[in-house]
Amino acid sequence: MSVDQAKQAVRERIWSLLADEHAVPDDAPCNIPEFVGAAAAADRLAGVPEWRAARVVTTVPDTAQLPVRRLALGAGKLIYMACPRLAAPKPFYLLDPVHLPVPAAEAARKDTAVRVARNVEVDEMLPIDLIVLGSVAVNRRGVRLGKGAGYSDIEIALLQEVGLIDEHTTIATTVHGLQVVDDELPEAEHDCRVELIVTPESVIRCDEPHRPPGLQWESLPPDKIAAIPALAARYALR
Repeated sequence: MSVDQAKQAVRERIWSLLADEHAVPDDAPCNIPEFVGAAAAADRLAGVPEWRAARVVTTVPDTAQLPVRRLALGAGKLIYMACPRLAAPKPFYLLDPVHLPVPAAEAARKDTAVRVARNVEVDEMLPIDLIVLGSVAVNRRGVRLGKGAGYSDIEIALLQEVGLIDEHTTIATTVHGLQVVDDELPEAEHDCRVELIVTPESVIRCDEPHRPPGLQWESLPPDKIAAIPALAARYALR
């Protein structure tokens, strides 16, 4: 079984477990799950020192992390949220709480952010203090599985490549407790681990960090490079 096949098998198991335990809506698609207790997990994240110290945050656009985005904007934090598939020439939406044309709670919604936020290039962005990811599964070593497209890992590698994140940037994920597994998870060399796992009930600190030093070009298919303008531009300069 390949690494990708092993990852998918874990995803299928977790999606089924969440559905069986009614931890997600009945009609939840098989992606980053909108889990029961997402708001409580966001509240718990807001209690950790890394959150309180953060001024600039990147978050995924998934519904499961909507409470995180609302709390961040409400606390005056600047948010960068990746465009779908990083496919725009300016691949991040900038949500600046000082210049929102709608209330923060509304601006945090993915569909609203697309309308009201300004798109920015990577070169325009400020250094990032905290990254909040969604996950399908994560273990206590910080190994995580997303929904399988790989865009979060590409995003982090890109931000690392251009110097917007470093060893002081914390990577966290908010999940349901059922998504935290004790066993080993399949992992590729270019995968990025998290340092904080936050559930509605607990904060788990992972002490085996791993993140690639930058973009791993050999692991990126040519069609994916071509589909992401920020990657294509950097690849052309190699």
